[in-house]
Amino acid sequence: MTKKVTNSIDFPFQEAKNMSDSADDTAERERRRMKDIPDAERPYERCLRYGAKSLTDAELLAVIIRTGNSKENSTELAERILNLVPGRQGLKGLLSLTDRQLKSLHGVGPVKTVQILCLAELSGRIWKAKAAEKLDFSEPSTIADYYMEELRHRPTECVMVIFLDSKKRFLGDAIVSTGGLDETFMHPREVFRLALKYNAASIVLLHNHPSGDTSPSIADIVATKRICQAGKLLGISLNDHLIIGDGTFLSLYDTKHWTEISRM
Repeated sequence: MTKKVTNSIDFPFQEAKNMSDSADDTAERERRRMKDIPDAERPYERCLRYGAKSLTDAELLAVIIRTGNSKENSTELAERILNLVPGRQGLKGLLSLTDRQLKSLHGVGPVKTVQILCLAELSGRIWKAKAAEKLDFSEPSTIADYYMEELRHRPTECVMVIFLDSKKRFLGDAIVSTGGLDETFMHPREVFRLALKYNAASIVLLHNHPSGDTSPSIADIVATKRICQAGKLLGISLNDHLIIGDGTFLSLYDTKHWTEISRM
């Protein structure tokens, strides 16, 4: 009796074929489900006929991810993605999703994960490019606009420092601290180590409140005072400390707290 010998080199090719067959099956099921939807209601057809503005947020995302899963069409899966983050449903949630959260969904593999993460990053960069046109580092509102999308969606507090020359021109920026859900720690040593590296004449602090509420805490005021006083000893001014909320911001310089913060 002759025993059949299987060459181990065949296994990768078989596995690749199985993956391809599985992808083909998913695509076929998606085509069948989409056929059940009238032409005028399909995202691709509606976009071509009426323009992208006619689509809902879920339909726009469905056009990008293209397919759904064995139980949902692409639009239904897109709806679930947009509602994945509790308290941040819709586009806000999309911008704060992690690769782990995305991959936890049935029908979202590495390809869709990369597509969605790149879409979120591109959205933030478009916002930043637009805000850069009006950016003036002597105007708190334009600074807040520029960094808003970068900071507002972070799930934990994060401190950023902007380094400026004697004419308030941009030299650089850096994240110097990250913390928990409601607090972080700003140490003057790290802030001014970088300020000296940039040969900065002044700095601006920014940090986000994940809750969306821009009201300064006692810890915010105390930490700001420490940074301000350390800067005076080094000849580096603290121009402002901006607290970033959910689409809003607070300039500590424009509050009653600044008198206490700047007092030696």
